[in-house]
Parts: sequence; structure tokens; C-alpha cells
Amino acid sequence: MTRPATAPPQRGTSGELSSAQWSMTVTPVVAAVTTLCASLALAGVIEGLRWWGYAGVAVSVVTAVGLGLRAVRTPILLVGLAQMFALLCLLVTLFTDSAVFGLFPGPDAFAELGEVLRTSVEVVRTGVPPVEPSTAVLCLVVIAIGLVAVLVDTLAVSAGTPAACGLVLLCVYAVPASLADELLPWWAFVLGAMSFAALLAVDGAHRHQQWRNRPTVQGTGGGLGSPAALVSGAVAIALFAGATVTGIGTVGQLPGNGSGGPGAGGLGLNPFTSLRGMLDRDGNVELFRVHDLGDEPRYLRALTLADYDDNGGWRARENMPRGVPADQRVLPLPPGQSNFGPGNPVEITIEPVNSEDVWAPVVGTPRQLRDLPEGMRYDPGTGIVYGERRQRLPTYVEEADLSQPSAEALRGARATDPAEIAPIYTRADGINERVVALADELTSGLASVFDQVHAIQDYFDPVNGFTYDTRTASGSDEEALVDFLFESKIGFCEQYASAMAILLRAAGIPSRVAMGYTAGYDSGDYRTITTQNAHAWVEVFFPGSGWVQFDPTPLADGTNYTPPYSTQSDSQIPEDDPVDRAPETTDPSVPAGPTQAPEDQDQVEAGGGGNDQGGNDSPNWTWWTIAALVVLSIVATGFAAARGRTGRSPLPALAAASWAVTVVFAAGVVAWWLAVLVGVLLLAALPGLGRERVRSRRRHEVHASGPEAASSAWAELMAESTDRGVEPDSAETVRAAARRLANQHELDQDGRRALRTVVAEVERSWYGGQDRPDPALATAFDRVVEGLRRTNPVGWRARLLPPSIMRRPQR
Repeated sequence: MTRPATAPPQRGTSGELSSAQWSMTVTPVVAAVTTLCASLALAGVIEGLRWWGYAGVAVSVVTAVGLGLRAVRTPILLVGLAQMFALLCLLVTLFTDSAVFGLFPGPDAFAELGEVLRTSVEVVRTGVPPVEPSTAVLCLVVIAIGLVAVLVDTLAVSAGTPAACGLVLLCVYAVPASLADELLPWWAFVLGAMSFAALLAVDGAHRHQQWRNRPTVQGTGGGLGSPAALVSGAVAIALFAGATVTGIGTVGQLPGNGSGGPGAGGLGLNPFTSLRGMLDRDGNVELFRVHDLGDEPRYLRALTLADYDDNGGWRARENMPRGVPADQRVLPLPPGQSNFGPGNPVEITIEPVNSEDVWAPVVGTPRQLRDLPEGMRYDPGTGIVYGERRQRLPTYVEEADLSQPSAEALRGARATDPAEIAPIYTRADGINERVVALADELTSGLASVFDQVHAIQDYFDPVNGFTYDTRTASGSDEEALVDFLFESKIGFCEQYASAMAILLRAAGIPSRVAMGYTAGYDSGDYRTITTQNAHAWVEVFFPGSGWVQFDPTPLADGTNYTPPYSTQSDSQIPEDDPVDRAPETTDPSVPAGPTQAPEDQDQVEAGGGGNDQGGNDSPNWTWWTIAALVVLSIVATGFAAARGRTGRSPLPALAAASWAVTVVFAAGVVAWWLAVLVGVLLLAALPGLGRERVRSRRRHEVHASGPEAASSAWAELMAESTDRGVEPDSAETVRAAARRLANQHELDQDGRRALRTVVAEVERSWYGGQDRPDPALATAFDRVVEGLRRTNPVGWRARLLPPSIMRRPQR
């Protein structure tokens, strides 16, 4: 057997791509383009395309880090971790001002980024597509698309399974499709499908080149069976089915389109049931857009409830009031008002989006209504605008009287004449005796109705033990209200408004429950009202002022509206008034109100301490621990790099373990479940990392040309064969094993020539007593390994769980 005098020439000519070049350049770039094209689906939920530039930066950073690390043969797991770290550095650079050296994350940067993420969560919870590309939204885009880019890059390049990227990219389309009311842009689907087809075509060309050992493949991607043709056909069929069977997106599935849950698109005829359904629903659906409301976030009244039954709670009237046509030129004054307020009315445009209801919400007191459907009516006594059936209303205009009485006017209001209002508003039949006693206790010693109302409203203050929570049993009947007032004190607006109105009735004050929506959130030119803004409050009758709003509910989202007369009250409450304590249950030794300064109380509520020795100790030691672990890991890595390749040094394993502990601990600082997830991923990667470590050690021994070079080369080739499903037979000679390896793996001519060189050196070392191998061994060994990768690549399962590691210990 002869050995070539010189190393065989490299395959390929100028302009041709080797297998390594495919893996390190073409596939990653096409994968990045595919991710960027798929991200265009977010155009359905984010305004404009400014956000796409941020997505492009995130994808570019992830791809560049992957290209650079793979060029120096970095292990797969470390490539992915480095890409995520680079993404974190990008986040702190773009969205914080406290990055270390302007690039790296530190404690201050993490705190700043946490604030941005909290704002992002609020945008997700309350925002309605399409949202403006604010800083919080752009931060979410960078995180989401950056992580998608890491997954796609790992699957397409490291794992060599670009087809699996389709599942990840499908999520990119599924999220905005579930949020957007309108169809997603058609071009987002077309560009995404074309780029994914290109990714599969590139992978097909790569595999064809590996199999045939040719730099180019004529006609790749052509024919009915090519990846591009299959993907294009599947996309065409999906788009056709989507257009003819059901719309892409969520049209037809949102409330108001006929398939929502109870009351999902409006308050309907079972108002409290519908209110609870809207507040409990998982999604946040836009119902109205209100234009020209001004700076005051006034509530939108949809209906009022005047009839209280101790068995069924507050109920809507079975028969609609007669009222007047809603399109009447000048609408009548409500009872109790002698004239509209001073000044011109405010013209408010209300645009229903996903609301389908009997009621048309209005703000304040309507003076004129325009553009409502024929047959809609307005009843000044109840303050509601309604139709005969549920319907999707067009955009309508209200000329509203938004004037409000002063605290002095309300305090000086005379007693209500029973002839001024319907008897139903003062009916107090069947109210529980404990409720009546509480009402008497709260209003005792107060001369004006206004001060009595304020005393009852103040009883629901959190200092008296009341807690706002939608996760509580529904109900406004007698039993539920008694439990809320005296026992649980936990509820949402249904319980708060119902209980306050009952206490007012028990005190002889005319009252009713109003239902509708808070003013929602400012969205630029209009205010967005969603299902999460459904609300109930109390209205109290004052002669000369009519029905006046009072809201006892401490809304968690901060959308309460506090009228000016509430802040100007200067309530004349006697010193021994009981409103600041919970009757019958207060311990005299316990202060009724908070004893901390407001600043300290805010810090406690925010989770922080009042001084440097409080709640800040934990973050300090946490960051110091992470810093110490990072330093330890860097030191261990330095020693491993300097000495780890000598013999069987444990330093590389210790360095890897220290980095693993650091990553798990850092993940645990963010969330315990993230630490568990990272730990599971690291454990799953152990076999692959072990195989990479063995491969690196053997290759180092081969290139060192020491006495063990030939044995290490042969052991690694047998391990490579085992990982590809062909295990060596201990009874075979070296030449027989080599022939079987070449045939089973279909080595090309370059690989076979290099294999003959390796076999010759192994025989000289084992049987000829030669300690120093020929310098050509290292080159021949590398060419055999490269030939195996060209003709028979290792599958992703064998990469994660290498058979050469899992089945028996290796040298």
C-alpha cells in the first residue's frame, strides 16, 4: 500500500462552495432572511414599519454572532447561549441608559430593562391592535424576534433541520392572527412562504451537493417534488382554503360577530352576567373608540339598574321605557335638572368596533344624538339610549353636556321631593337588618345628603379591609352583599356598586346602579375602550343637579374617574364619625389608617424598602454572587485553555460546570421556572457536549503527532461511524473495518485515499513499533472526517445523544 507524497488537492474550484461554507454562510443568511420576512406578520398588530428596523437589527446580531462562532468551531450549545447573551446586550444598549461600558448588562441596566418590560406587559394587557411602536412595544419586538432568530438559526444550521423551523415560524403568524381583528397583510404571508421555500431549497441543494460531492446541482429546486414546489403548493392551498372557508386572522371569532361568550360584545339584557364575562375573558377586545372626549376620562353610561330584589340583586327593567326618538333635534332634560349646564355642548364621536348590544353608551347628559340607526330611543329618566334588539351600531355623534355641580351646590341641595322621581329609586324593601344598621351608623350626625353619601363611599376604602379582585364569586343578592360588606370584603365593581347603592337606599337616599365603561386608554387621536374597561358605579339623585356619579371601586388599572366635587368636598364629618373604621370588627388598638408617610407606603407597595438596609440587601448579594461566579468561570476557562488539552485534564469539565452553574443561577434570579428550564436544557446537552469534548481531545492528540496519534485517529473514526449507525466489529482487522466504513458510508474518492493513509499509519503504530507518525496523518484524518460529513451527515438525534457516548465508555 502506498501513501501519497503530498496531500490531495482540495475539491472545488473558484466560486464553488464547500460543505463547510454552505453551513457557515449560505444557510444562516437565508435563515435570517426567512425570520425577518416572517416577522412582517406583526404588521397586523403594530402600526407602521419602524419596528421592522429593530427586528432587523436583532436578527442581524444573532446571525453575525452565529457566523463568527461557527467559524472558530464553537460547540453548538455555546453558540446558542452566546446568541442569547448578544441579544441581551442589544436590549440593554437600545432600551436602557445604564449599560456597563454602554453595552453589557449590569444591575442598573437590569432594573431599567425591568421597568420597560413591566410597561410592555401593560401594553399587551390593555393595548388593542394596531398599537403604536412605543419603546415598550419595540422592546417586545426585539425580544420576540430575536429569540425566534436564535431558534431558527439553531434548527436550520446547527441541527441541520430547516423544515422544523416551520413550527417556530408558524407561531410568529399565530400570535398576531389571534390578536388582530382585521386580516393580516397578504404580503406578509407571501414573503414568508417564499423565504421559507428558499430555505428548504438551499438545504436541498446543500444535501445534494454533500451526497454527490458536487459544488453545484443543476435543476435543484425544480420539478414537482422539489422543496420549493411542495411548500409553494401547500401555501397556495392554505391561502385558497383560508379565503373560501374562513378568513385568515380572527374575523368571525371576536365578540360581536356572533360567537363571543355571554356578553362578550356588550352588556346585553343580563348586565352583571355580561360584565363578569367581559372582565374574566382571557383576551382584551376593543369595543369602542371615543374621539374628542378631552382630558377628563369620563365614564360611558350604557344602562342603569333601579330595581333591587333581595333574592336576585339588581336587575334591568323587563319593559323598556317609552322615551323619545334618539334622533330628536333637542333631547329633553333628565329629571331634577332645570336646565343644561353653562357653555356649549361637547361633540363626542363614538365608534363601535366589536360591540354588538341593545344599548348605545353615552357620556354625561346627551343634548343631541346623530347617525344612530332608525328606531333607537332615548329615555331621560333612566339616562339610556337603546334599541329593540342587539345590533352592531355605526359610528355616532353625541352632543354632550359635561358640566358638573360643585361640592357646595350638592351639600346645599334641598331634600328630594317624592314627586320628583319614580318611587322605584327609593324602594328599600327586604334590605337586611345588619345593612340598615350599618347605614345608620355611617350617616349618623351628618346633616347633608352629600356628606352622607361620602361617608358611605369612604367605608369601602382599603383601610377598612376591602380588596378589589375579579376572582371572586359573582352575585348581588342579599346573601352575597352581606358577605361582601361584613365578611370577605373582596369583590369587583359589581359588589362595590351594588353594596353602596343598597346602603344608600337603606339610608333613604335615592340611588341606582349605572353600568357601562371607563374611559379606557389614550391612543393618540382617540380613547380605546376594551372589554377590560367594563364597569359599574353608583348614581345618586340631587334636586337641581339630577343624577350624580359616585364610584366606590378602587380599580386596579387606575382608570377611575374622580369628579371635581369629590375632591372639593371638605366633608363636614364629626370627629367621632365611624367611616374610617370597619364597624363591629375594629380593634381599638389597631390604627384605622396607614401610619407610614406616603413616600414610604409607595415604596412598600412597589416591593422596595424605605432605606438602604431594607429590601435592597437581596439584590446586592444576588448580583455579587453572579459576578463572583462569572469571574470564577472565566478563570477556570483560562486555565482550561492553557492546560486543558494536556492529557486527561479535568479543567475543561470544571470550566463547563462553572459556566453551567452561573447560567442556572442567573436564570433563577429572573424566575425559578427559567432556572429549571435552563437546567433541563443543560442536562439534555450533556451527552452532546461530552462527545464534542472527546472529539476535540482526540483531534488534538492526532495533530500533536505523538505516540498516541494513530490510535486516537482510529478510535475517533470508529466513533464517527458509530454515531452514523455503523458500529465496528471487534473481530475485524483494521483493513476490514476500513473497507466496511468506506462502503457503508459511501466515502468519495478523496475520503477513501485519506482513509488508506490513516490505515497505513495505524498498522505501522500497532504492528510496526513506530512511535512517531507520518506528518500526513493529521491531514488525512481531517479529510476522512470531512468526507463522512459530506456523504453521511450525523442526524440531530445522534448529535444530542451520540451512540458512541451512550452505548459504551470511550477512550
